[in-house]
Amino acid sequence: MDTGVREESSRTQRVTAIVTVVVVVLVALALRPPFTAVAPLLERIQNDLGVSGAFSGVLTTLPVVCLGAFAFIAPRLRQRFGDERVLLGCLVVLLIGNSLRAFGDIWTLLAGTVVVGAGIAVANVAVPGLIKRDFPHTVPVVTAVYTMCLTLGGAIAAAAVVPIGHALGSEWRAPLGLLAVPVLVALVISLVAVRGSAVAAPKPVSPGILWRSPLAWHLTLFMGLQSSLAYIVFGWLPTMLQSRGMSPELAGLALGVQAAIQAAGSMSIPVLCRRLHDQRPIIVVLSLMLMTGFGGILLGPTALLWPAVAVLGLAQGAAFGLALTLLGLRSPDSDSTTALSGMAQGGGYLIAAAGPLLIGLLHDATDAWTLPLVLILACSAGWLAFGLSAGRPVQVPSVIGRETPN
Repeated sequence: MDTGVREESSRTQRVTAIVTVVVVVLVALALRPPFTAVAPLLERIQNDLGVSGAFSGVLTTLPVVCLGAFAFIAPRLRQRFGDERVLLGCLVVLLIGNSLRAFGDIWTLLAGTVVVGAGIAVANVAVPGLIKRDFPHTVPVVTAVYTMCLTLGGAIAAAAVVPIGHALGSEWRAPLGLLAVPVLVALVISLVAVRGSAVAAPKPVSPGILWRSPLAWHLTLFMGLQSSLAYIVFGWLPTMLQSRGMSPELAGLALGVQAAIQAAGSMSIPVLCRRLHDQRPIIVVLSLMLMTGFGGILLGPTALLWPAVAVLGLAQGAAFGLALTLLGLRSPDSDSTTALSGMAQGGGYLIAAAGPLLIGLLHDATDAWTLPLVLILACSAGWLAFGLSAGRPVQVPSVIGRETPN
């Protein structure tokens, strides 16, 4: 009897793990395209709607504000509805938001962006907790799969939107609206995958304890500065490259290539984390790569633009993968991971929201990239400083515990 019970339990765990991987992969593929698809179309949106560079800054900043603002509600939703149902709800919200943007005036574009940002915010917070719950001993590996799918989804969208617009005779409305199609596919498959899944009984938690943890704050700032650099790239890399002489098509392709290379960077994290219990050396190297990539794009010879894009992609993929991995490594259980994820991503994305907006304002004010580059290098240096704390092998307090070694 005991053997039968153990076999049944093992079978249930395997099925749960497979369902989790399917949901994580499908959700990940749907989360990045709403952001990366806008940058290659930004100039067309400006010209068609007759809006300024400042509006473009708002358009690239608004999703990041939403990521921060809505992230704080994710732990409560998870407690009430369970991980899988929350993620299915996020896909429904994404479907609505992407469809709204296809109507293509200023207000539906902004409204759709807010809706999309809300869905992505909650999913961003829920996924690390789900990974910690079902894969507590392989967090870096499963997180790498998740970040690889995120970056691939973003890469495909960035590279495809301009050609799709040309093919359909719609400069930007149809490409943005078509992003709803893969979300619908992901929703249908995920519904089948999680059908019949039980919702775990909610546990009493005290997430407020994290707000008194210096390590939790350092992780929040670490996440915020990394995200700021990422959304500067999503929002402004094509414009930067066009200012160096690239065509809009090539600049969009470069964003897609950069995002695809991020997948390789993110996949390096499990190997590095396995070899280095202390992640601070990784963070030092990545910060230097970030500075080199941005500097090469804005100041380097035009012949080295593509290598600089590649270096930046590798660094950003690894930095993003590491930031998400640390949420699991620095927390003792899945409830604490979700609470830490809500704090780090909520506060972090609110910090990050300033990045794309300030880049737009500085570029508009100076019509040059010197001051924006200074801001980018300052963010990279700050990311390194807080990473030297976040990379230490210690954990934040449990929602019912206290800080312990890994």
